Amino acid sequence: MSEIKKVATREGYGKALVELGAKYPNLVVLDADLAAATKTSMFQKAYPDRHIDCGIAECNMIGIAAGLATTGKIPFLSSFAMFAAGRAFEQVRNSVGYPHLNVKIGASHAGITVGEDGASHQCNEDIALMRTIPGMVVINPADEIETSEAVKASAAYEGPVYLRFGRAAVPVINDNPEYKFEIGKGIVLREGTDVTIVATGICVSASLEAADMLAADGISAEVINIHTIKPLDEELIIASAKKTGKVVTAEEHSVIGGLGSAVCDALSEKAPTPVCKIGINDVFGESASAAVLIHKYGLDGEGIYNKVKGFLK
Repeated sequence: MSEIKKVATREGYGKALVELGAKYPNLVVLDADLAAATKTSMFQKAYPDRHIDCGIAECNMIGIAAGLATTGKIPFLSSFAMFAAGRAFEQVRNSVGYPHLNVKIGASHAGITVGEDGASHQCNEDIALMRTIPGMVVINPADEIETSEAVKASAAYEGPVYLRFGRAAVPVINDNPEYKFEIGKGIVLREGTDVTIVATGICVSASLEAADMLAADGISAEVINIHTIKPLDEELIIASAKKTGKVVTAEEHSVIGGLGSAVCDALSEKAPTPVCKIGINDVFGESASAAVLIHKYGLDGEGIYNKVKGFLK
């Protein structure tokens, strides 16, 4: 059996920016002294005159990006999720969201897979924060391929977009010619009849693993990849929930305010369905390797499998 290819989603971000640089001469990239980590260094090398290092001043970087957007530029700004969504939230809200400017936020190193950097840098609240900003599109791609397509779609989209990327290498699952990315449209990766697993980000590949394990137990699980958390593909989720009667959400994010909350909002209003939310359960992270943390917090295939089995009982 061939080894599964693994690539960090931040790698897909850097490569896509270089491609877009040739297509959009008005595209500029900003970073806050983290170009090597966020992979915007790829763009910096290819287009040094269109890369701005703002230093360790994320709030200022948001303001610069907003100003550039008002002049017709397409600014992609980058930092760790903890800083881009957390430290600079007020600037994102008032300088980007309120005037609905064409600014793209590439937030890297999100979630517990930041690993050894520990709780202070493991941003498990960013999706919740960005969801609350009116008009903000929130995207959390599952692998390098989806990241590349999401970045390209974001460049073509007029308005603010929050893109979430990770530090750790994750399985590439979308390397097929039929793959198509569309903002706001989920993807059914596996059809099932007994339970629906709605996943985002790194939990998509883990949910597919869990579905294989469930199948061995005679349980048919439908797996849906929700790369766009806002706007949410409510139609797809509701249709699946009506078919299976039970829904499980899986995300590398707090169970408060993220994908699980968005799904529950939709279902409670339009198709009341029992839901089990898998994620970070109202706790801070801790320092350890990404693999250890994913397993401890039940976000790997085994963890999702066990949660689904318990839920179905």
